[in-house]
Amino acid sequence: MENELHEINRGHIKEFITITTFTCQFCHSGLSRILLFSERFPTSGNDRCGFTYGLISKFLVRTLCLILFALCTFGCAFPRIVILDDPLSPEEHINLGVAYEKQGELDNALKEYEKASEAIPLAYFYMGNVYLQKNDYENAEVSYKKAIRKDTQNADARNNLAWLYYIKKENLKEAEELVLEAIALNPEKTEVYQDTLDKIREIKNKL
Repeated sequence: MENELHEINRGHIKEFITITTFTCQFCHSGLSRILLFSERFPTSGNDRCGFTYGLISKFLVRTLCLILFALCTFGCAFPRIVILDDPLSPEEHINLGVAYEKQGELDNALKEYEKASEAIPLAYFYMGNVYLQKNDYENAEVSYKKAIRKDTQNADARNNLAWLYYIKKENLKEAEELVLEAIALNPEKTEVYQDTLDKIREIKNKL
């Protein structure tokens, strides 16, 4: 009798394992552990205690299987939510960064420009402007140079890098050359660039 109960117990476990295999690796693993545990049940003996123990074992094992099956049904069967790595386009990151910058939220603006920089070289120009506002001249210079290297037609990046050198009072000869290049690339903004050039030449004459 006890042997028959033991085989029934294992049969129920195997049945539940088969049912729940498609749902969850974790729950399937748990059911497998119960199956291994059931191997420890007594497989011989005709006394009343052995018979009672077999009945209790059958009840406990079936209960555990039902609990795990319920967890699989209500926990593992929920639909998965797919989250995109980045729902915004590079252009949207640029626009969001500009909005943050206008509000004075420079750190948030910088994060948005950084996200766009892999796809849009102009983002490095915006990053340079933010670093310049934060008085982080080293990173500003790096960003402007990247903007120029990745977009050789970027006249504004040349002008702003020249302005940075003017602020630091260094590399003034290079600064003057940068402004002249900016004027050649974008004559429509000659007036703006000329102001930078005049200030650079003024300070050069004083040094």
